Amino acid sequence: MNRLGAEFIGTFWLVLGGCGSAVLAAGFPDVGIGLLGVSLAFGLTVLTLVYGLGHISGAHFNPAVSIGLWMGGRFKAKDLAPYIVAQVLGGLVAAGVLYLIATDQPGAELGGFAANGFGEHSPGGYGLTAALVTEVVMTFMFLIVILGATDDRAPKGFAGIAIGLALTLIHLISIPVTNTSVNPARSTSQAIFVGDWALGQLWLFWVAPIIGAILAGVVYKSFFSK
Repeated sequence: MNRLGAEFIGTFWLVLGGCGSAVLAAGFPDVGIGLLGVSLAFGLTVLTLVYGLGHISGAHFNPAVSIGLWMGGRFKAKDLAPYIVAQVLGGLVAAGVLYLIATDQPGAELGGFAANGFGEHSPGGYGLTAALVTEVVMTFMFLIVILGATDDRAPKGFAGIAIGLALTLIHLISIPVTNTSVNPARSTSQAIFVGDWALGQLWLFWVAPIIGAILAGVVYKSFFSK
């Protein structure tokens, strides 16, 4: 239960910090933190809780990370379902808190609510193929960094920095394409509140990150493990 609680709180913080920065601060009021600020916010949420809760649960905070670590031989299959449930619930609660904050002002409109999308719902107008390739490749590289930084042979104490900066870089690259998912729990939390098109496109933000994570787990285990 300690591990599941850590995954719940960690995913809560990731969604509240990352998506919250996008919804509340990205363009506030006319000049906000922008793409760079939102990218840093996502990276900082992971960096802070890798050190804050990583020693309890391993700091996954993402179903794709749990699956990738399992494929890489670092995580037990029996723990996958409980971890994923805790992560999705943590993201949903964070989205609920963000919804209460974002809508508590005169004339407030939910808008895209930092949901992930492609086609007309892509920030840059990118289509399905671009979104699929982006999410697979970005998740693949994210898992390669995670698997490498947490390897027994890696320098000790620096994994959180590498992982947080990797997530920042991923957002800098892919926010224009899909608003950046690489995390099915993060995508689900926002899509539930947006409904409509966000739920209709949610399948891609489960399928693509899981494919990328599986590929990374197989590649790392096959070519880079001891």
